[in-house]
Order: sequence, then C-alpha cells, then structure tokens
Amino acid sequence: MKYAPQKFGSREAGRWLARAGLRPTRQRSALASLLVEGGNRHLTAEALFAEAQPAGADVSLATVYNALRAFTDAGLLREVNIEAGRVYYDTRVDDHPHFYYEDDGSIADAPAGSVRIAALPDVPEGCEVASVDVVIRLRRR
Repeated sequence: MKYAPQKFGSREAGRWLARAGLRPTRQRSALASLLVEGGNRHLTAEALFAEAQPAGADVSLATVYNALRAFTDAGLLREVNIEAGRVYYDTRVDDHPHFYYEDDGSIADAPAGSVRIAALPDVPEGCEVASVDVVIRLRRR
C-alpha cells in the first residue's frame, strides 16, 4: 500500500509539527500521525519504521532516524538512552523516571514524583545541568 495523503497528516499531527516550527513534509506528517495517534508511548526508530510500513508510509529507516532527531531537537519527543545502541523515543516530554525491563527490552514510565534526588554534584565551571535521567532497571523473577 502506498502513501495516502488523506490517511496521514491528521490535524493533530499538523498542529504537533507546527507547534515546534517544523515543516510538515510528507514523511514527517506520516510519522507524526503515527506518533500522536498512538498516545503516550516509548519506541525505537526500528519500531516506528516497522509500524510505518504496513500503514503505507513510504519512508526509509534513515528518514525515520532523521525525523526522530528533528522531533527530539524541537522538543516534541524525549530521548531515553538505555545503553549504547539502545535509544527509545518518549512521546511524553516532561521530566519523569522510567522502568527498563531487562528481560524483554521494554520501557515504561515510573510514577512521576516517585524518585527524589537530594543533591547533585557540583558541575565544572562553565557548565550547567541540562537534565537528569533516571532509568530503573528491572528483572522479572
């Protein structure tokens, strides 16, 4: 199935891209539609690419990576780095901790406010803390 303009580029996806000042290219609109219509979620570039194919979005994996980078840079997504080579993109962009399930590689939001950080180390001169990411690794018994 090929890209169908009436299927992608929903109003919500268009507003999502416009809010960040991103040009709504055909590929961005298709991927944005998949992201905003999926609710709060965590996904990898490969997972989004796998969703895009049966939905008829004519995008390459490289295009998915480029779009996710643009969405993240614009503040529409949050990047959650689990380990080298394992990055998830979170549609929820506020500061919140995550659970990472080591046995199946899935990620989920931990309750907001459930982690308290009493203090952070002094940062080197000329630097500031950009963010603090908390990933709680879990193993099922």
